[in-house]
Amino acid sequence: MRRIPVIGVPLDHNSSYLRGSARGPFSLVEALHCDSANLWTETGFDLGPVLDHRGALDLSDRDTAFKVIEETAAEIGRSGRPIFLGGDHSVTYPLVRGMKRAVGDFTILHFDAHPDCYHEFEGNPYSHACPFARIMEEGLCTRLVSVGIRTAHGHQREQREKFGIQWLEMKDRAHWPVLSFDTPVYVSVDLDALDPAFAPGISHHEPGGMTTRELLDVLHAVDAPIIGADIVELNPDRDLNGVTAMVGAKILREIAGMMLSD
Repeated sequence: MRRIPVIGVPLDHNSSYLRGSARGPFSLVEALHCDSANLWTETGFDLGPVLDHRGALDLSDRDTAFKVIEETAAEIGRSGRPIFLGGDHSVTYPLVRGMKRAVGDFTILHFDAHPDCYHEFEGNPYSHACPFARIMEEGLCTRLVSVGIRTAHGHQREQREKFGIQWLEMKDRAHWPVLSFDTPVYVSVDLDALDPAFAPGISHHEPGGMTTRELLDVLHAVDAPIIGADIVELNPDRDLNGVTAMVGAKILREIAGMMLSD
């Protein structure tokens, strides 16, 4: 059985509104190994002998942080199917650049309340509000599907049309299509895709979101190999009794289970 590398990406200097998600990887790993749960997946895999914890990257130098992230993703992606733990959503851009170098073409399945495709936000083109603009500009994925969207600026709607991004918006939940993929899939989970009732430990609360089960249902239905993933935007400073960290750990387990399924 393949091993699954788990790597922390503790960066949040590209966040707007609040900092704190740089501590997310550590809270998520702690929750993953909490004695209140176990390491079995719903798809029937014991992750105890499978997860390969690689610690967290040293991103103390802001000028080189994206380069370190990209090089790590490229190196690990060539030999494994890594799960990266953010950090804010800006880390997805260098992660995807590295994974593209490692494995070639893939689709991105993106869970989020926000499209995160601003051309720039508050003067920062590398803001956590912008990763998918950079990704689409560089042609780093063959298709981008964003699930759970429920707050979109007019500019981001223009970006959707410009780049051909597919949105599954919460207002249309009753009519979402069944997704199917003809390339491998990279999964990016911003925990604010979930309603704040299920994930209070995030910086940007946006009511009207997905339940944990709805997200897992979409994930479990992926019909192509999952070659990598990130889980981002856990802010321990806002979490309540570790609920969001436990939700993030659950999502990690189920992503890992899907990686082992094909």
